[in-house]
Amino acid sequence: MRLLRSLFLIAVTLLALNVWAQRPSGVRPPVSSPPGYLPPAVSRPDQPTHSNHADDEGRVEFRSETILIQVPVVVTDKAGHHVHNLKKEDFEIFENGKEQKLATLEEVNSTQTLLAPATKPGIFTNVVPDRDKPRSLTVIALDTVNTPFLDQSYARQELIKYLAKNIDTQQPLALVLITSKGLKVVHGLGSSPAALQEALNKASGEMPVMQTVDSDVQLAAFTGDTSNLFGPNSVIQAQSAISNFITQGDIDYAQFRQEAAIETTMQAFLGIAWSLTGVPGRKTLLWTTAGFPFAMDSPSAIPGGRLSLLYERAMQALNEAEISVYPVDVRGLLNYSPEASPANRVRAGAAALQQNSSRAWLVNTTQDTLKDFAEMTGGKAYYNTNDLVGAFQRASDDGASYYMLAYYLDTKNDKAGWRQLKVKTKQKDWELRARKGFFVTNATMNPEVTRTNDINFAIGAPFEATGMPFEMRWGPAKESPGTTKKQVQFSLHVLGSDIMIAGERNSIDLAIVAVATKPEAPKDSEAKIAGNLSQDVKGNLAQDKVPVVRTHGVTVSNVLSLDPGKYNVRFVVRDNLSGRLGSVSTPLTVN
Repeated sequence: MRLLRSLFLIAVTLLALNVWAQRPSGVRPPVSSPPGYLPPAVSRPDQPTHSNHADDEGRVEFRSETILIQVPVVVTDKAGHHVHNLKKEDFEIFENGKEQKLATLEEVNSTQTLLAPATKPGIFTNVVPDRDKPRSLTVIALDTVNTPFLDQSYARQELIKYLAKNIDTQQPLALVLITSKGLKVVHGLGSSPAALQEALNKASGEMPVMQTVDSDVQLAAFTGDTSNLFGPNSVIQAQSAISNFITQGDIDYAQFRQEAAIETTMQAFLGIAWSLTGVPGRKTLLWTTAGFPFAMDSPSAIPGGRLSLLYERAMQALNEAEISVYPVDVRGLLNYSPEASPANRVRAGAAALQQNSSRAWLVNTTQDTLKDFAEMTGGKAYYNTNDLVGAFQRASDDGASYYMLAYYLDTKNDKAGWRQLKVKTKQKDWELRARKGFFVTNATMNPEVTRTNDINFAIGAPFEATGMPFEMRWGPAKESPGTTKKQVQFSLHVLGSDIMIAGERNSIDLAIVAVATKPEAPKDSEAKIAGNLSQDVKGNLAQDKVPVVRTHGVTVSNVLSLDPGKYNVRFVVRDNLSGRLGSVSTPLTVN
């Protein structure tokens, strides 16, 4: 009787396991296959597949017939020295293999000066001082979401060594943490780098989202394949059914956490890019990490589903801000063996060979994705090296001198997807570093698509966006008859040089949003938001008014209705024709 009961329980468990493993689990990123692996779409062609490539999006709706594509290019000789005084005829640029006519070429030599904002009494602004001077900036991002805890500590130690030996006292550096709760600013660009070492010493790490599951489960989460866990390599499938059922739950948890890591990482890149859009010059984002949260089989690959919009927007923002990403794999030289980590399953015989092969594939795919992502932005990935100090130095040196090439996009070609870029010079032994392409999708070419998401993210972002420069000042607060609220006046002035005036009708379209929050209220409570307003400034300008707006900008006056108390107020200005944003946070006391 006991035997029959045991067999019955095993049969029920196996049936449940089969249902659990085959239920729909959402969109997963396409990846190159590990040895011996056939993805579900290949092994079961009768099942529907999801599009995970920008090339499959369809057609793009361009909102402007004239789109200038700018490509920063670093040119160095064999010794690694920057090459100067090149002309248009020295360069060739190709988009998807087709040569493009260069519209402009500019040699840029950046300065290294601290980014200290000019202050005026009573005025709050995001206007960058000396906006006509290109700067060489470095933002160091310590990634605690995708990096093992002990490696986070090692990365901080190596950065401190690098700062002690190589940093100029006037070099503008920022330090941010990419955490599971979002982007955290530790050290801003306006402070001396001497304080950065102290900030690094105080920076704390956190447990990364994928560290609670072993590499076999991570592999299954990346690929959607569970054969390494539930396939013929299992010793006694019947006896391990319940254990496997639980492990499948680990995979689903890992996939959930993986999606969260993608979203957090992309939002961090977007926030950094928006904060530097108004600062001219090629910038370096030194990303200390242990890997990208998803794998790519080509540059056109996207996380899929709802995250594709965020991913494409973040990539566009990095390009517009002239930010090149330099990932530094802080794990150093890696050991693929399962014995290297006590958390991993260790098998014997043929299962062990498959296990080692799959884990080697996972590591190599992670490094390839870092390399591809870096090249997409014009940077370079450093991995499988313990010389982190040298990697930090080489990455920081790239932005000092470069060329800005530009050509006009052919908007008659409205097919969505990734446009590959290749830059050549006549001198074959020079090394060129330029971004390898850009997305042409509705998310990147039609600013209306991302309007709501942009504004919502800018309201809560830790950085102030500089893409739309403006100034604001508070006016007096007046009584509001019949209520306890006060009508607090403000004036907001948008600089005219950055307002897009489009088409034959000279159209402008600005969105202005203000949100007041109570600093003492719980962070995520509805009571935290005390007041808000939204206003659009749009219309067509007479031809004689165009130079007036260019010179004097646009001034908007309005009121916020608030009860007496203390508030933090975030103002956001978005140009809905170009997609550029600006934001400013101000304190406010209403008596």
